[in-house]
Amino acid sequence: MKFLHTADWHIGQLFHEYDRSYEHQQFLNWLVGILLTENIEVLLISGDIFDSSNPSAASVRMFYRFLNEATRAVPHLQIMITAGNHDSAARLEAPKPLLESSNVHIIGLVEKDAVGNIDYEKLLVKIHDTSGAIKAFCLAIPFLRMGDYPAIADCANPYTEGVAALYQEAFAYAQQYSTEDQPIIAMGHLHTQQAEITDLDKTERLIMGGVECISASAFHSDIKYVALGHIHKAQKIGGKEHIRYCGSPLPMSFSEIHYIHQVIVFDLDQEISNMKAIEIPVFVPLQRIPHQHQPLHEVIAQLEQLPELVAGMENLPYLQVRVLLDGPEPALRHKIETALAGKAVRLAKIDAQYPAAAAATPELITAEKLNELQPIDVFGKAYQSRYQSEVPQEIMQLFQQVAQEINQNAG
Repeated sequence: MKFLHTADWHIGQLFHEYDRSYEHQQFLNWLVGILLTENIEVLLISGDIFDSSNPSAASVRMFYRFLNEATRAVPHLQIMITAGNHDSAARLEAPKPLLESSNVHIIGLVEKDAVGNIDYEKLLVKIHDTSGAIKAFCLAIPFLRMGDYPAIADCANPYTEGVAALYQEAFAYAQQYSTEDQPIIAMGHLHTQQAEITDLDKTERLIMGGVECISASAFHSDIKYVALGHIHKAQKIGGKEHIRYCGSPLPMSFSEIHYIHQVIVFDLDQEISNMKAIEIPVFVPLQRIPHQHQPLHEVIAQLEQLPELVAGMENLPYLQVRVLLDGPEPALRHKIETALAGKAVRLAKIDAQYPAAAAATPELITAEKLNELQPIDVFGKAYQSRYQSEVPQEIMQLFQQVAQEINQNAG
C-alpha cells in the first residue's frame, strides 16, 4: 500500500498579520493532485490541522472541502488525522461518526474508562486494502496533554516516561490483533530528542525547559513507520529512516527562506520501501532585503529599486527588511514604508540590528543598589545595554522633563 505523510498545516495562520488563505488553498489543491497522481491509498496527517483551537468558519470550510475533494478524487483513499497542540481535540473529533463512513478517521481525544484505563481500541485504526481485508494497523496517537498518558510512580521525568509507556502499551494492544503479515505504524505530535528546530519552534514549541523531549527508543523497533508532527523542519530522528517529521507545508518564518518544504511518500508491505520526499511548490515567496544588515540609507536605496506594483498583481512576496542602526530610529517604519510605496511586495517584518555588545562582565545589581537607583539611572543602563552608547543629551533632557511632570501630577 502507498502512504503519504504530512502535518502542521496551521490553516488560518497569519504570517506577520497577512492572511494565508490563498497559500493554504493552493497547497490543498496541490495535495489532491499528488494523491491522485501518486495513487496514494493512505493519507497520514499528524496534527496541527488548524492554527487555532477555535478556527474561523472559513478555515473549517477549507478543511472539510479538502476531505470531500480528496475522497472524491481517490475513492479508495483512507485518511488518518490526529489532533495537534494547536487543535481543539473535541472540536476536531465532532464530525467523527459521519466521516468514518468515508474512511476518514479523526483521533483527538485519549479516552479512558471509569477507573482511568486508556481505551486503546479507539487509538487503533485498521487499514484495509481494496478487497476489505485488514492490511495494517495504525496507532493514531494525538498530542498528549497532562493526564492523557499513564502515570509512572517514582520516575525522573513523568512526561517522557508516561508518553513512552503509552506508546509501548498501544503497541502491545495492537499486537494482540495483528498477524505477521499485518505491520503496525504509528503517528505522533510531539517533540523528540535532538530534533533540529526552526525559529518558530524555538519560541513556541519548547516548553518545560526541554524536559518534554521524547527519545526515539519510545517507539518499538517493530513499528514500521512513525509519522510525526509538531516540529516544522522535515528530518529523520535518532538516525532512523522510518521515524520522521515531514515538516510544515508552508514557511512559518523567514528563517525558512531557502528551506524546501515537502511531504513524504512510501510503500508499506511487510517493510517500508520506495520512501521519497516530494517538494511542495512555493505559492507566495519570501524575500529579504538586504541579505545582510546594512545602514539605513543603503537599505532605502535598495528598496527604491524594487519593481513597481502593476494593476492585477496578487499574492505579492512577503518582505523582510534588514537594517543596521547606530541608535534609536523613531521614524524607521515610516521611512521604509515610504520607500516601498507602490512596490510589488508586502512588508512583513523589519529586522533592526544594533552594534554588537562588548564582551564585558555584566554588572551585578543587588536589591539594595536597585532601591537606590533613580528611574533615569535605570533608563540609562537599559539604553547602554541595547545601543552600546550613552543616552544622547536631547533624549536625556526629554526624559527628565517627563519625569518632572509625572512627579508634579502625582503630588
